[in-house]
Amino acid sequence: MSSKGFLRSTSIVGSMTVLSRITGLVREMVLARMFGGTSGIIDAFLVAWQIPNYLRRLFAEGAFSQAFVPVVSEYRVKRSHQETRELVDSVAGTLGTVLALASVLGVVIAPLLILLFAPGFRQDIPKFDLTVDMLRWTFPYLLFVSLTALAGGVLNSYQKFAMPALSTTLLNVIGIVVAACIAPRTGNPGLVLAVGVFVAGIAQLAFLIPPLAALGLIRRPRWNWQHDGVKRIGSLMLPAILGSSMGQLGLVLNSVIASFLVTGSIAWLNWADRLVEFPLGVFSIALATVILPSLSSHHAESEPARFSATIDWAMRLVCLIVVPASVALFALAGPLTVVIFNYGAFVATDVYMTTYALQAFSFALFGWSCIKVLAPGYFARQDTRTPMRTALQCLALNIGLNAVYVLALLATGNLDTPGAHIGLALTNGISALCNAWLLYRGLRKRDVFRPAAGWKALGGQVLGASVGMGAFLYLAGGHVETWLARGAVERVLTLAGCVLGGGGIYFAVLWLLGARVSDFRMQTPANS
Repeated sequence: MSSKGFLRSTSIVGSMTVLSRITGLVREMVLARMFGGTSGIIDAFLVAWQIPNYLRRLFAEGAFSQAFVPVVSEYRVKRSHQETRELVDSVAGTLGTVLALASVLGVVIAPLLILLFAPGFRQDIPKFDLTVDMLRWTFPYLLFVSLTALAGGVLNSYQKFAMPALSTTLLNVIGIVVAACIAPRTGNPGLVLAVGVFVAGIAQLAFLIPPLAALGLIRRPRWNWQHDGVKRIGSLMLPAILGSSMGQLGLVLNSVIASFLVTGSIAWLNWADRLVEFPLGVFSIALATVILPSLSSHHAESEPARFSATIDWAMRLVCLIVVPASVALFALAGPLTVVIFNYGAFVATDVYMTTYALQAFSFALFGWSCIKVLAPGYFARQDTRTPMRTALQCLALNIGLNAVYVLALLATGNLDTPGAHIGLALTNGISALCNAWLLYRGLRKRDVFRPAAGWKALGGQVLGASVGMGAFLYLAGGHVETWLARGAVERVLTLAGCVLGGGGIYFAVLWLLGARVSDFRMQTPANS
């Protein structure tokens, strides 16, 4: 695929993801407005939702996608349509059976899972019991979303990116309707929110069945563990599960520690994470989604030059977009939090606590984005062990940093002080940057990724433009108190002016420093 083709596919995924992220933000705005950060309902719902969500990232978007897409891409290139269809049927039946049993087990042991993921809730029995009831509705979402990931992986392998990227919008739309119109009118709004997640999972899966059927790749899912492709995917998934679990365990660790902090800590971290995930999902994850099938094809067709050029192009775009995005998130953390969340039950305390967490998370955005782009360089070569090892090393770093931080909080008596959650976001950022560096170093050592010329100049240009933009945003943003005093319309217009002005300054300085559009085109290998 040419750079134009990549850009077109990335723009499709990105535009669909923009819609998903916008509706996701609207859902979070509704939750914040209706319940606020200190009610306790949101902390309980987030734990019940995050448990299957962590497992979704681990299995559906993590290990399964990383193992499945390269294999199905190889079948598409080297095997017949009939063999590819048999692979999809076998994987769907085998995966579906395993996850159905896992869902039943999750419902049965829900109290134990809450003790594991949020042990601090045991000090508040009503909150603990509510979270258990919620989890019994949200846990089966893992089954539905994993099968959705299977359908999406097949469609992506056939360069059909729009529908899989759009499917998550259904989750958000249903969540908005439930949170705004149904839950507040019931006697147990938290439980109703959980039921909404269950319904959304079914809707997402149903949404992708028609386009998958149109490819003629779905017939009759069946248990077939002996299928060669299923065995290969299974063997690739085991180290990928371990690797993906390392990153997810870092997030789980945050929730476990936050459950002992003041009420609202889990919610503040969640809302800050949602704002960071907007550029991460719209650009970085979209880019990674697009390049994985092509990298897999380049590897299957023995085209190492194109393989390296694809990674190089993706990393250039990450620097162009993500570095200024990180700076902007830090400089505009307060205004963004006020404009998006400061309504209804979301009070000034929530604003400040979410702002501090967002500034801390902004340091992690570049690391997370690099991981998303560099990891496919391993998965496409069906190497899931190396990312596992690097993730394990960075998890150990994260645990060590968190242990030191918690001991410092205990020694100073600040464990139950508002703001203690900020350190948890910072340790995640350090771990993410370390993980990205190890992945980059591994690709370079294997001579799989050979950076093209011009990287030093590009780095200086992006850094200089980002500093200029950051200075403008810091001065234009002002103090949070000023934003709190403004009305909704004035807030939105002022923020829009800051964003447009900052973007204009960034690209103007970038151009003055010598950067041109041609610097971000994929460099076609000479032997192509």
